[in-house]
Amino acid sequence: MACRSGGRGRGGSALDTEPARTAARRPLISLDGEAVLAAADVAGAWRLAGEYRVLRAIVEGAAAGMAVLDTELRYLYVNPHMARMNGLPAEAHLGRTLTDVLPGVYRSDTVLRRVLADGKPRQLIGRGRTLADSPYRHREWRSTYHRLEDRDGRVLGIVGIGLDVSGPRQDLRALKRSHRRLDLLDTATPKIGTTADLQLTCQELADAVVPGLADAAVVALRPGDAVPERRPPAGVLRLRRMALAAAPALRQAMRKAALPGTLVDYQPGSAIQQCLESGRPWLRNRISPPEWRALAAQPELADAYMGARVHSMLVVPLSVAGADGPFLGTLTLARAHDSPPFTRDDADITRELAARASSALERARRFSHEHAMALELQRSLLTPPGILHPGMETAARYLPADDRALIGGDWYDAIALPEGRILLVIGDVMGHGVEAAVAMSHYRSSLRALAYAGLAPAVILKHADRLVAESGFERVATCLLALVDPKTSQVTYANAGHLPPLGLCPAGSAVQGPIPVGPPLGTGMGTYRAHQAPLPEGGVLLLYTDGLVERRDEDITTSLERLRGVRLPADGPLETFLDDVLAAVKGDGQEDDIALLVARLNVCG
Repeated sequence: MACRSGGRGRGGSALDTEPARTAARRPLISLDGEAVLAAADVAGAWRLAGEYRVLRAIVEGAAAGMAVLDTELRYLYVNPHMARMNGLPAEAHLGRTLTDVLPGVYRSDTVLRRVLADGKPRQLIGRGRTLADSPYRHREWRSTYHRLEDRDGRVLGIVGIGLDVSGPRQDLRALKRSHRRLDLLDTATPKIGTTADLQLTCQELADAVVPGLADAAVVALRPGDAVPERRPPAGVLRLRRMALAAAPALRQAMRKAALPGTLVDYQPGSAIQQCLESGRPWLRNRISPPEWRALAAQPELADAYMGARVHSMLVVPLSVAGADGPFLGTLTLARAHDSPPFTRDDADITRELAARASSALERARRFSHEHAMALELQRSLLTPPGILHPGMETAARYLPADDRALIGGDWYDAIALPEGRILLVIGDVMGHGVEAAVAMSHYRSSLRALAYAGLAPAVILKHADRLVAESGFERVATCLLALVDPKTSQVTYANAGHLPPLGLCPAGSAVQGPIPVGPPLGTGMGTYRAHQAPLPEGGVLLLYTDGLVERRDEDITTSLERLRGVRLPADGPLETFLDDVLAAVKGDGQEDDIALLVARLNVCG
């Protein structure tokens, strides 16, 4: 074979010389002394050498770790990239197993022996830490292993090709955590704050994290301003436990440690105090008995937690920007028995859920305060009529709705006037809450003042309508006046958009006369006409608000017909009669507050 002198042609090499050709005719000997190749010419040797150089360049320049293992899984070869991944020179691997070289890395040798046994390639994930520097605390490698055989099918070992997948795997775990967080938040958030009831909102929050995030959860809030209990000692934090949720196995034990409704004083250094002082989640795992003594509010609580085998605790603050105080309270999560410890990711999820729930809790807290004020104002004004005239009995009843958001503007009144007359009043202010209760008080005072001036019912309504409109008061109200003269058994009515009264007789008949109806009070343009009718002989006169007869799923005429069917007992107290009315008409789903006022002539008076 000719070649250019002094150089290497496209097909040439350093082997293309006479000595080389002579050597090429000699057999190449393998490591065990057996002849593996007999070259007839230099071209064959040159080709093999060239292929070897190419393959070696590929293997040693690859951006993947490559290793050859013998049948005992000892390293025969590692490429430079594998050496860099492991943080050891290639020579330090040879003749040793993975456990010998890197005891901090786990790989299933059982799977590798299956590759040796059946020749089927397999993939493995290795995990652990090597001696090489890495930004990842835990490293992972995905490797593929193939069996090596000689021409006779004899198994020589395994070749493995691996990639460091620590970054992608960490990103995948972060993505899964993000999805888990979003799933939990999206599932739990709509279930919190479904009503304006503070107690129920707290329970919804506790239920939202059990069992998804914890084995038990406790919601505790600072007591409201109206709580009459004595102040806690200096440095002591007092919270009221509002709600508890726990897995069935922990429920009884946790109720001993966190009974809802109880006030708990937290000493300085307790977990709750530390959380609220820092404004950040407080997390502690594998809590020892001495730590429980220091972290629990009282020694008996520490005993209860240890008795329930609680080993980890996470406390997050409940706070809202712009709230009256620095915090609303805390959400405490506990894990017990075989549950895993809390992680920082758990803390992040819980903190975000608590932030979302805090808005609902603040709304419920404000409403509870407003509701208490409205109800107290309303009840202070709606006192029982008492004995107004020896010839007439009266009784009244006020029932707030089942939905506490509907406390507000229903009212009744009974006013003793000169010459033995009595003015019965029933009314309903538009809207609910403190504003409606205040408006009710305004209407009630105005009507009383006009009645004491000796005006007729229709004139009273006319003046009240204009007074309210001119004062700029925006809440209109319906109102029915009934001026009763016990001497004549006559009643003079005037109606401002209200439901008509009902007269019931002992014989079972009901009278609901055609009383002229004017516009509600507060428009400033109302004109009202009086209507006179006798009191039912031996019967009662019933005035009521629309909460008694209005239902979303029922026509009001059906409810009024049910009301007219109420039987009046021949005698007995009027309070019993009101009980009968409510039992017959109110039903189970009261949707609005109800005011009732009943009057009966006393034949013995």
